[in-house]
Amino acid sequence: MSKKKQAKEFEDKIVPSGGESTEDTLKFAGEEPDQEAHLTDVEKQCLEWKEKYLRAMAEFDNFRRRSHQEKADWIKLASERLALNICDVLDNFERALMQISDEQRENAFVKGIMLIEQQLRSVLEKEGVKKIAALGVEFDPKCHEALAHIPSEYEENIVAAVIQNGYEMHGKVIRHARVAVSNGITNE
Repeated sequence: MSKKKQAKEFEDKIVPSGGESTEDTLKFAGEEPDQEAHLTDVEKQCLEWKEKYLRAMAEFDNFRRRSHQEKADWIKLASERLALNICDVLDNFERALMQISDEQRENAFVKGIMLIEQQLRSVLEKEGVKKIAALGVEFDPKCHEALAHIPSEYEENIVAAVIQNGYEMHGKVIRHARVAVSNGITNE
């Protein structure tokens, strides 16, 4: 049988001739499908696929955001390590400069060392690294690490001595200040 003849027979089964109503045109070889049930099944299926699509898009968007945040965190972590290493160098400069007398501060070599220390501090500040205030402030376990309680002229629970400087970067503590806290007893 030719394809044209097959198509004509199929068409005759679906749409009988004779001006019947639209409902009659949906009859297939003597069967009448449940049109409402069929539409609700299709609508349900469409809603399910739409929900799956939206869920997949939301998951992808969350994945993309999480990936960007992880990359930023990796970069920040690498910067923190570098900043901590430079902070150690800065602390050593500070210790060295504390050993210099007032008369030696006019020496050109000492002035050069002081300028290098200032420049190093400036570079760290541009990257968001700040020294944590410690001496004479109330002890805060969020940014201070108490190594000892000592008698001093300060009131109780006030930092009396700084053993190692602490630093924060972009508001996050990257190294706690190691301190000695006053026990409130004066040593007289």
